[in-house]
Amino acid sequence: MAQIIQLSDHFSYSKLLRFTLPSMVMMVFTSIYGVVDGIFVSNFVGKTPFAAINLIMPLLMFLGIVGFMFGSGGSALIAKTIGENDNEKANRIFSMLVLVGILSGIVLGVLGYILVRPVAIMLGATGKLLNDSVVYGQIVLVALPFFTLQNMFQSLFVTAERPKMGLLVTVISGVLNILLDIVFILLFDWGLMGAAFATVLSQVVGGVIPVFYFAFPNTSLLRIVKPLFDFKALWQTTVNGMSEFFSTVSMTVVSALYNYQLMKYIGEDGVAAYGVIMYITFIFFTLFIGFCMVSAPIVSYNYGARNDEELKNVFLKSVHIIALISAGLVIVTQFLARPLALLFAGYDSDLRELTVMAFRIYSISFLLAGFNGYVSSFFTALNNGVVSAVLATARTLVFETIAVLVLPLVFGLDGIWFAVILAEIMALVLSLLMLRKYKERYHYV
Repeated sequence: MAQIIQLSDHFSYSKLLRFTLPSMVMMVFTSIYGVVDGIFVSNFVGKTPFAAINLIMPLLMFLGIVGFMFGSGGSALIAKTIGENDNEKANRIFSMLVLVGILSGIVLGVLGYILVRPVAIMLGATGKLLNDSVVYGQIVLVALPFFTLQNMFQSLFVTAERPKMGLLVTVISGVLNILLDIVFILLFDWGLMGAAFATVLSQVVGGVIPVFYFAFPNTSLLRIVKPLFDFKALWQTTVNGMSEFFSTVSMTVVSALYNYQLMKYIGEDGVAAYGVIMYITFIFFTLFIGFCMVSAPIVSYNYGARNDEELKNVFLKSVHIIALISAGLVIVTQFLARPLALLFAGYDSDLRELTVMAFRIYSISFLLAGFNGYVSSFFTALNNGVVSAVLATARTLVFETIAVLVLPLVFGLDGIWFAVILAEIMALVLSLLMLRKYKERYHYV
């Protein structure tokens, strides 16, 4: 039996990859079953329902943001606390966050149910597009408490030194979603509602299994105990997770802005093409997300243990791995643009060609996106949520917003697709400046 890799270990390239790989695979699998959802809707339900999902998706992601925030922010604080040899306190914080996550999901789910229609109208939806957006959004929001937990546990399984368990839960949830898509859409002919119900049930499973795992005796570092409210810990978690909060808020706003610009320049086809690009991009970008999510607790642990040498070691090896993945993705995506576009839009030649052209431009941003995302995650792991939030917010809400508004004035439709590349270049400059500014405080170089 392979020895369990611990946060306190010294990490070689091999060990770091073995520790991060399960969560990288988990994130890729999560994105794939989400993409399969899109493929079923686009090919078997229609272009308008597919556009409706992509139009309302930013709101759904925004409402699920607390899961990412409490997951990443709590993971950093819990791992740091474990590094300080206070496991009892770590379990109290962990249990409190699970409870707060459930309650937040319920409140935000109710709020979202009310907001779906006004938001869809604000984004320009009318007629069938509006009706489909509302139907899909309101059904999926029923599962928001479970979706919140699912997002939280993606990070917390790693902190508990059980990334493979996180992968297993994700695989179960993902396979269930795919099977239910087949049953509800192809066999029962429930259309868009079938896709929504499949998503709901898979999210329920993804949120409930981890709760049962941690509620009963297990061999991981964490277990659900009687929660004790700790305002200071909740505040620190929130601050640590600010980058994920602002990053998701920013992506939500920017996605809505892309959809608005595309509706203005090209119409429904533009929104559909952007939706395809977002699905495909998410698959590849989850490699970065998975790596950052798993390497972060290692950084937090060594920061809490004041082990500067291992902190330097993990930082440098992580940068090298991110660079290698980035270069590989840019090359691969140029070749796969057409086959992937065919999966979503093989039935519409104009939409397919638009998607291929746009994705080949958009995917160049992968060369810098991984590093920029890692630097933001790295500062979260160091429990400096403010710097992390500044980086995440500037990267999308500031730089990408400016680019997507200005470039189309000069380059027309192509300017919308080039916007992300310009934004990542500006974000790279800011990331390097922040790393230089804080190197003496944290001793990572």
